[in-house]
This record gives sequence, structure tokens and C-alpha cells, in this order.
Amino acid sequence: MSLEAEIRRLKEERRAVILAHNYQRPEVQDLADFVGDSLYLSRKAVEDDRPRIVFAGVRFMAETAKILNPHKTVLLPDLKAGCGLADSITAEQLRTWKGEHPDAVVVAYINTSAEVKAESDYCCTSSNAVKIVSQIPADREILFLPDMFLGDYVRRRTGRTMHVWAGDCPVHAKMRPERIDQARAEHPGSPIVAHPECGCTTGTLDKVDRVLSTDGMLRYAEETRAPEVLVATEVGILHRMHRLNPTTRFLPLEAGAICPYMKETDLADIRDSLALDRFAIEVPPTTAERARRSLERMIAA
Repeated sequence: MSLEAEIRRLKEERRAVILAHNYQRPEVQDLADFVGDSLYLSRKAVEDDRPRIVFAGVRFMAETAKILNPHKTVLLPDLKAGCGLADSITAEQLRTWKGEHPDAVVVAYINTSAEVKAESDYCCTSSNAVKIVSQIPADREILFLPDMFLGDYVRRRTGRTMHVWAGDCPVHAKMRPERIDQARAEHPGSPIVAHPECGCTTGTLDKVDRVLSTDGMLRYAEETRAPEVLVATEVGILHRMHRLNPTTRFLPLEAGAICPYMKETDLADIRDSLALDRFAIEVPPTTAERARRSLERMIAA
């Protein structure tokens, strides 16, 4: 029996749903029940009625699924799948920051730990951050964390005055504005789409054609008729973009934009996770209860 067939058999026997982020290995994406960004997968985790969730992503995603589904078993196939951006702020650091701005509304990007979410008023993803910040009363001070590039993008889109935490995703941060200029020269006329976490959006949005979440990029891939598109985000998304639109050539802005954490999970990890209920994620009930409010606001937005 092939590894893929074994996983499908175990999935049915264990009544499990497999969720995979857009940055996962191609073979993991192909085997998943649902593939998408953090917001889409959070919604699917709630909507699906199967009692086990195998989350092919990183730890904060599995924690989010557990917080939203306290009675389900949530499995993270590889415990080494962390997140450098989520590690850029701790709950203690956030409490100190809140103490300096006691009346502020705290908006936390989903790329944060459960403990940080518990200290926050709202969670957001790159696809709904602008919408969530726009809905906060204009007279309220805002603390936005932890990604400074996404925060700067939201600040410019909304016109809001925000305090932004100085964190970043190491993969996205290395995509600088000068790389856009180089890519334009190398690929004249080709559209460039960029994730708002990218350092290449710093200072101006005019250098790229579209700033999009990963799911926004996939919708764009379906719609575009351009012969070639440059994509500024983690290279894992190119697999689905090619499948959605095989007539367009999708190229990475940075071929080395590879998240090592997203590539930790392979098919053997998923098989073992299903077979052994391996690496079940737990969140302390008091933390989960406080974090659930901010996540439910994110899903409802």
C-alpha cells in the first residue's frame, strides 16, 4: 500500500480532516481535504464535524484550531514546525506594552502564540486586517503586532495612527524594494503580486501591482491572463497557482523564499500522526477561553 493510500485509509478510520496551509509541500497539499490561508483553515476547522484535525501547518495554527474546537483532537504532525514571526513577541512583552498604552485596542496577527492571543482584543489575518482595523472606533489607540510590514501596510490603507511592534517574518522580510526594481528590469511587463508581510512593500505600494493575502493570490491566479506573473511570498504557494492556471507562468520573486518550518511536515509525519494520535496540541483552558474571543472576532469579520 502506498503512503498516500495508507493516509487515506487512516483518515477514514480515525474520522479525521486534514488541513494544509498554502506553503506546505506540494504532496501534502495534494492529499489535504482543505488547503488555504489561516483564516480559511480556521473557518474549516470549525465547520467540519470530524472529531480529529490533522493540521499540516505550524504550531500557532494548530493552537488556533484547538482553541476554536476544544472538544476535538488537534494533531500537529511535526513539533518542530514553529514560526519565527510568532516568536518575535511574548505574552509578557505584550503585557508590558499594554501597560504603556492602557486604553489601546490590541490587534494581533494570527501568527502569534495562544498566550499572546489571550492578551489581545482582536486577531486578524492578512486577508482581513484592513477590515478589522477599519471597524475600530476612530478615537481609539491601536497596538498592532507582531509584523511591522503588515502593520505598515494596514496603517497606510486605513489612514489610522497605530503603534506597530517591530517583528517580522524572516522569509518575507528579506524581499526588499530594490529586488522589485531588479525584477522589473528582468521581466518587463510582468505583473508583481506581493504578500503584505514582504519587506518589498516598505515605503511605497507603487512598486508592486497587487498586495494580496495568499488566498487573494490564488484568486488572482485563477483570473489573470498574463503570460507571466512574479510572486513575492513563500514559494509553496506556486504549486496551487500553477494548478489553478497552467497557462500562466508563475515565478517566485525570490527563489530562496522557503520557510523551513512550513516544510517540516511530510507524508510520513501525517501517517504517523493519524496512526498514533501523535503530537496532540493542548491549550490551557484559561488561556483558551481568553484567546477564543479575539479569534471569534477574526472569523466573524
